[in-house]
Amino acid sequence: MLRAHCHCFREFSSGNVNKCVIFVCRSVYSNIIMESLPGTASLIAEIDKKTLVVLRDGRTLIGFLRSIDQFANLVLHRTIERIHVGKQFGDIPRGVFVVRGENVMLIGEIDKDNEDKFPLDRVSIDDILEAQRAEQLKKQEEEKSRNKKLLERGLQPHADTTHEEFA
Repeated sequence: MLRAHCHCFREFSSGNVNKCVIFVCRSVYSNIIMESLPGTASLIAEIDKKTLVVLRDGRTLIGFLRSIDQFANLVLHRTIERIHVGKQFGDIPRGVFVVRGENVMLIGEIDKDNEDKFPLDRVSIDDILEAQRAEQLKKQEEEKSRNKKLLERGLQPHADTTHEEFA
């Protein structure tokens, strides 16, 4: 169903009966269609735009959305994987990336005007991977320490399965 903002006015002609003429003042067809599409079909408007995708395993991908289907499976072109550690970030080029829809947690368009305006320092791939490894080791040590303290108190530590995928 096509919805549009319409106005009605009366046309007065000599001797003719009043007629109501409807005209469309804003007929942005693509916007109307995109508003009425359900689910992932509404993402069709985002095709060929620079897009950020956050996956279930915690990875962040940035690329141009080239295709999407009814299951939210995505094809990203010129994709980079962005890794954040503290106030630093690094980009790993990945090329064409196919993402299964069930792994998508968040998807959004990148604002071109504010893309480069963030208070983080860009570092090389090797530096960011090393920082990521150090951060993971620190978290593992903290987890071991926490589990040891729980055992000393007679409590059974439970496995934290929410972050196992990230390691």
